[in-house]
Amino acid sequence: MSRRVVVTGVGLVCGCGIGTEEVWKNLLAGKSGIGPITLFDTSQHDCKIAGEVKNLDPGVWVEKKEQKKMGRFIVLAIAASEFAVQMAGLKVSEEDADRTGVYIASGIGGFDVIEREHNKMLQGGPGRISPFFIPATIVNLAAGHVSIRTGARGPNSATATACSASAHAIGDAYKIIQRDDADVMICGGAEGAITTMSVGGFAAMKALSTRNAEPERASRPFDAQRDGFVVGEGSGILILETLEHAEKRGAQPIAEIVGYGMSGDAFHITQPAEGGAGAYRVMTATLRDANVSPDVVDYVNAHGTSTPIGDAIETIAVKRVFGDRARKVPVSSTKSMTGHLLGGAGGLEAGISVLALRDQVLPPTINYENPDPACDLDYVPNVARKATVNYALSNSFGFGGTNAALLFKRWM
Repeated sequence: MSRRVVVTGVGLVCGCGIGTEEVWKNLLAGKSGIGPITLFDTSQHDCKIAGEVKNLDPGVWVEKKEQKKMGRFIVLAIAASEFAVQMAGLKVSEEDADRTGVYIASGIGGFDVIEREHNKMLQGGPGRISPFFIPATIVNLAAGHVSIRTGARGPNSATATACSASAHAIGDAYKIIQRDDADVMICGGAEGAITTMSVGGFAAMKALSTRNAEPERASRPFDAQRDGFVVGEGSGILILETLEHAEKRGAQPIAEIVGYGMSGDAFHITQPAEGGAGAYRVMTATLRDANVSPDVVDYVNAHGTSTPIGDAIETIAVKRVFGDRARKVPVSSTKSMTGHLLGGAGGLEAGISVLALRDQVLPPTINYENPDPACDLDYVPNVARKATVNYALSNSFGFGGTNAALLFKRWM
């Protein structure tokens, strides 16, 4: 019999706040975390808005001399991990260290450091490059730093599967525990890629909203007037552990993780597969892994990026999974408030799904004002909703057709 795996901690940092409960409070209030970009000069950019983490003081979590060794995504991961560890009341003892692992993803990693050090090299030659350039940049160093700080010596890894990365990290961590390679995993993802090259690159693809005059209204998943996604930054981290381990140390589970699925579109480098085939397969694989039918799902936290094609195709996939019941299943996209955290999105949204189960309330899709005939589900428009939620499904889909989904169960 598979070992039961529970969530005992959630750490969230994003444009909607610094800290789990602050983020959750603002999401339920329908408060947007999107505004004008301040991290770089946008005067030459078509897109001038993003979901920045405001008032971030790295010194709260990282000593000044250590900060030069870290890209922004690492600082965000450390902050979210500390919130998650605090909620879980987790202290990694010498006895538990080899059985406690870290699995933290990022889609892009230290893009900010790459740009900074490249500019230094162009101005002064290779001798100007910082000796910390590589470790500040590579994706696995978020997991590396959290491991060093917590003393977790168990499985240590990172995924870089675009916008599915942190959902894959959580799912992989779940399976690591299930197969008895660890008892506890600190897992999720982080992204800190609001940079001139990153935003400029996504804009060159025509993927971003340019509703610059109304930043708070720019991310509008499933709305007929959506014109692209808004880049966000932040981190979402979960503490997963066996039920036995949680009970042994007196920790209170928040939810149980019961399903994980993966799929590939085998279709296009950026567009989702026609008819939502890949999204359909990943959701059904997750339900099959959990050994439950679609009828038990009470809420879907959608990938819902606010792109014209993506939202319509996810809607088709949800209809294929839930059939006649599809319009009765609430589906919301919290990216309407946080923006799209890229590789950090799945971790953030998994945490949000867990909190929805904890508090029995669904976060809204804000800016839903103009119904789209192609998007005709219940998107929890504009206002949070009290509901009975026993199972919550969280979707993440990435460039290259890499998909992940996670299923969480209410803890009672």
